[in-house]
Amino acid sequence: MNGEDVVQWADNLIFDRTGANLTLLQEAILTGVWQRQKYPQIAKEFNCSESHVKKEAAKLWEKLGEELGEDLNKFNFRSKLEKKHKVDQTSQSGHCLLQFDNVNIGGQFIQTIKDVQTRSPFPPDSPQNKAHTRIIDLTDAPDIPYYHNRTSELTTLKQWILEAHTRLITIYGLSEIGKSAIALQLIQQTQTEFDYIIWQSLSNTPTLSTLQTQLKQFFSRSQPTPLPTIIDYFRTYRCLVILDDVHNIFSSGQLAGEYLAEYKDYAKFFKQIATSSHQSCLILLSWEKPREITTLEGENRPTRTLYLKGLGEQAAEIFKEKGLTDEEKWSELITLYQGHPSWLNIIASTILELFDGNVARFLAAENDIYLGDIEPLLESQLERLSELEKKVSEWLASQDDAVDISQPPADRELSKSELWQAIQSLARRGLVEKIQLEGRSLFLLNPVFKAYIQCR
Repeated sequence: MNGEDVVQWADNLIFDRTGANLTLLQEAILTGVWQRQKYPQIAKEFNCSESHVKKEAAKLWEKLGEELGEDLNKFNFRSKLEKKHKVDQTSQSGHCLLQFDNVNIGGQFIQTIKDVQTRSPFPPDSPQNKAHTRIIDLTDAPDIPYYHNRTSELTTLKQWILEAHTRLITIYGLSEIGKSAIALQLIQQTQTEFDYIIWQSLSNTPTLSTLQTQLKQFFSRSQPTPLPTIIDYFRTYRCLVILDDVHNIFSSGQLAGEYLAEYKDYAKFFKQIATSSHQSCLILLSWEKPREITTLEGENRPTRTLYLKGLGEQAAEIFKEKGLTDEEKWSELITLYQGHPSWLNIIASTILELFDGNVARFLAAENDIYLGDIEPLLESQLERLSELEKKVSEWLASQDDAVDISQPPADRELSKSELWQAIQSLARRGLVEKIQLEGRSLFLLNPVFKAYIQCR
């Protein structure tokens, strides 16, 4: 019995009981403990803190304790497993029946494929296919309590992936607009097309080297001979990688999509994914659109961007769930708050607290947009702005109508170049929108942000 056998045994056991695979850290803990490593050494090799390793190890021993004994720990794990189990050698085959197990993701069930399925371009009896096991790891994915109807956007994303074979997709929009939710729905509807699916959050701002190491560990868990690079995996198999919270590697106080100094190599990595020939897809979820994406995307190019807006009339489901009254006023409420699901959920709770769910009374009580508990969300977005963007936001907030930036006001201190730069950057954050009027492009600040800036 070796470390790989142990990891495979534990992965099968955990999957059968919870519907989820082992995390990469749990695999590292099992392998390290089997090799009689101590937690500090495991933490160092995995590039994380010792306390985090201890915390995850405690959870792991609790899960495996049902099989090996409740007093399971790092000291007796090896002896208990050797005594209780003999890991059989499993025959590897390029073809076998698919077996699907339901995995609960944020309140919805998707199917996770456990067994071997040949999806790569290699012959069935090739070493690559013999070693391949399809794996889906959504450990980093957020828990979404409910989903809203995004049929149009999902159709677009599926067309890009399944028909246009898009390699790099950016989904950007305001904080809590629903980027993670639509990505999880996309996985649910396309997961049978992929050999590997993994969700990686950049909330802890891993370096590119750390991220690539984690991805390679994930891809190689079912293969005897790891491939050299991420692109090699993307070419050999069909992989779907979702990188969440990408805005965390961008700098606050700068124009949108400006990388922090130690994360500039991500730009080269994204460009490599977009321009290299392969059969996989990388999806970026972010508050901001990366700068270099604009030069890579196009109708006939394998790079696309989806700006995620509000829900529209589908947001009425929030009011139904909350039990609000005056249904004829719901459309007005949705328009006022731009169909933003989190904003509407907050406002619906406010209406219940202050007006007993009466929407008409709420709308009659305020001439201006009421912000209330929305303000912290707005502040987290606005604090990322550069000084140039703040100046232009204040100017836009003082305008009654959408503005034509081809004719900037003469009394402004900003040059035309600075104004255009700021407008472009604000649009890449989803704070400014472009509208067409009589053949001209006009720009206006998001009305809710406009109200926030005005009240400041």
